[in-house]
Amino acid sequence: MVKRYKIADKVIEINSLYEEVHEYCFDYLTEDKADCCISTTQADIDHEREKNAKSALLEGRQPYDTADSYLEELAVYRKIAEKMIDFDTILFHGSVVAVDGVGYLFTAKSGTGKSTHTRLWREHFGDRAFMVNDDKPLLHITDSGVIAYGTPYNGKHRLGTNTSVLLKAICILTRADNNHIEPIGFEQAYKMLLQQVYRPKNSELMMKTLRLIDSLADTVKLYRLGCNMDISAAKIAYDGMR
Repeated sequence: MVKRYKIADKVIEINSLYEEVHEYCFDYLTEDKADCCISTTQADIDHEREKNAKSALLEGRQPYDTADSYLEELAVYRKIAEKMIDFDTILFHGSVVAVDGVGYLFTAKSGTGKSTHTRLWREHFGDRAFMVNDDKPLLHITDSGVIAYGTPYNGKHRLGTNTSVLLKAICILTRADNNHIEPIGFEQAYKMLLQQVYRPKNSELMMKTLRLIDSLADTVKLYRLGCNMDISAAKIAYDGMR
């Protein structure tokens, strides 16, 4: 089955084996002409199952019992991420919240509290704040700024919107007893930026991804936030980055 979706201002035609892929992307449906096309095969699904098994072995657990339709969603997500690199756009693991139409991206190791922190922003700022994407936004890097886009891949709570905002800052979140924020440089942020971006296996795409990371760090402000998850952390973070 074939349908088209407008994601990060590009129309992607998806040819899938299962309907679930299209249900997942429904909010991005369009009839516009495709900028690029992707398709999945059973081999793509089998590859995702092998990746699941290898991860389970490394982590000392049993592989997840996953349906082919879910594995196809993962395959489609990877193919979209790789296609977007051609358009100077990278998929990033983080949570983007907007206040007064300006975006702030929080990233951290899994389990640190990205989603909890952006929830505090929504509680503190009320109607001034909204979620752009709570898990895997796309970042379009241009000479005049970085645009953060919502995607269908917005976390287990499906928090996000089909929208875009100018990204003002990237903040690396850490746990701390007292809330505090500080600006950091490229060298301090690079390891986390590299960890959190989607990294393709193709060497040419990976080289372009590295160049895009460099441009990203040159274009937006970089910060580190020590946070105790009290609601005051939202105000401290916002004031520090504003």
